[in-house]
Amino acid sequence: MLSYGNHKVTQSTVTVWFPSVKLSLSRWSQKSLYRWLLNPGSLILLAMPRTRPCHAIVLLFGSLIPLAAHAATPEEQAVLAPVQALFDGMAHRDATAIRAPLLPGGSLVLMRDGKPVRMSFDDFATHLAHPGTTQIEERIHDPLIRIDNDLAVVWAPFEFLSDGKVDHCGTDLFNLVRQNGQWFISSIADTGRKTCPSR
Repeated sequence: MLSYGNHKVTQSTVTVWFPSVKLSLSRWSQKSLYRWLLNPGSLILLAMPRTRPCHAIVLLFGSLIPLAAHAATPEEQAVLAPVQALFDGMAHRDATAIRAPLLPGGSLVLMRDGKPVRMSFDDFATHLAHPGTTQIEERIHDPLIRIDNDLAVVWAPFEFLSDGKVDHCGTDLFNLVRQNGQWFISSIADTGRKTCPSR
């Protein structure tokens, strides 16, 4: 067994604790490579099991891991960049920053209690830019990305936090187009619910 702080590695099983997250994986095949990227402020664990006790490299990071780090290719990172820019603008309640990654004339459809709520991008930016003391943050994880030439789709579960606590969750759907080499969000749809699983 190899130990590094609270991280323990054996030949057949790897268990990782980080803050309140526990991830276990057993029955590893020889020469397999596993990579985990936990939430921002997290760690990456890379392990290569062998016939001898496996060797592990544990890299600890602060909050410098961007959303694009979840993407596997540079093209996918480029698609996720405007999504992260939108979230950053929302967190700062900055209407200009919110509008920057959005295609003018676009809109949102928010499904709430089985009913669609439609809103233009301009109205969305104005609504979120209202001054307030509540700290808001939206996070997505495990994004599914599909790209065809200048068209892309991002489908991802999300959590919306208010003052650090999950207010609601659901699934985000972003449609994106590429203009002059830059990706823009052309439309957004999401589902929203209050019963959210703990992660």
